[in-house]
Amino acid sequence: MAISVSVVLLLLVLAVVFLRSGNLKVTHAVVCVLLGFYLASTAMAPTIQTGLNATANVVSNIRP
Repeated sequence: MAISVSVVLLLLVLAVVFLRSGNLKVTHAVVCVLLGFYLASTAMAPTIQTGLNATANVVSNIRP
């Protein structure tokens, strides 16, 4: 678990740096995809899923 959390944090930092630089290249996109896969295998995955579902419900209930 400690190794995967470290990898997740490293990939998160790399993704933020790449996005802030404004030069998102193919290699940067691969880092972002790997971050997603590692996040999906951590204990945070259910919390992230719940948060995304709640956000989707709020957005779907907004009427213009």
